[in-house]
Amino acid sequence: MNKKLLIGIILFAVAGTANFAQALELGVRGYYWFPAFSATQRVDTASIKGTEFDVKNALGVSNQYFWSGEIYGGIGKHHLSAMYTPMKYTSDTTLTSAINFGGTNFTANTAVNYNLDFYMIDVKYLYDIINMKNILAGFSVGPMVQVKYVSGSTELKAPAIAGQDVKQSFSAPIPMVGLGAHIGLIANILEARAQVTGMGYAGNFVIEALADLSVTPFPFVDIHGGYKYVGLKVDRNDYYMDATFSGPYVALTVGF
Repeated sequence: MNKKLLIGIILFAVAGTANFAQALELGVRGYYWFPAFSATQRVDTASIKGTEFDVKNALGVSNQYFWSGEIYGGIGKHHLSAMYTPMKYTSDTTLTSAINFGGTNFTANTAVNYNLDFYMIDVKYLYDIINMKNILAGFSVGPMVQVKYVSGSTELKAPAIAGQDVKQSFSAPIPMVGLGAHIGLIANILEARAQVTGMGYAGNFVIEALADLSVTPFPFVDIHGGYKYVGLKVDRNDYYMDATFSGPYVALTVGF
């Protein structure tokens, strides 16, 4: 084979590999979220509509903090991620007013245990319509498609009264659409991103937004600080919850 042709093929292969590697992204991200929580809730039966109550005021539920794990990958303008977030709220209190919970009457002055235990799985796809990169700064923005799957259970129990223990499971897949944007500064050492998605169907509704700023102190490592809001309404399987979760988070990314 002609040496010049061989050298050309080798250079072309090296350049193609370098361009592919530059376009490829892959990594994991861990979050710790500090959301303020508010919710109203109701558990029905086929024939009885339960009492709608404020979870924090009626049952003394306090704010809790949660971790999330995310894996992500992308090639060029295409970005895909999956996130898992477990969430749990509990309380031990004495009711100040009666609650019908899943067909069972819990009277005022009854000592009860409450538990709300669920998880969210989020799968996101983002496509960069605009993707501008240069040595010192870059900017990208594009539409996002997201599916949020919420699944778990809620339970109200009066330990001192036989038969007063009601547990209701629920689950809801909610498709969402929105927009994502990213700004990289100083050769992407400092980065900002923002995302907002939302949609509803058949009484279920979600709106989610986040914004954060990250710094890259070492190659392949990003440290984030940001704020996240989730407004969630689930009306399914005789279960109703209208809740908001909003607050700051910190995160660590390892990827390339």
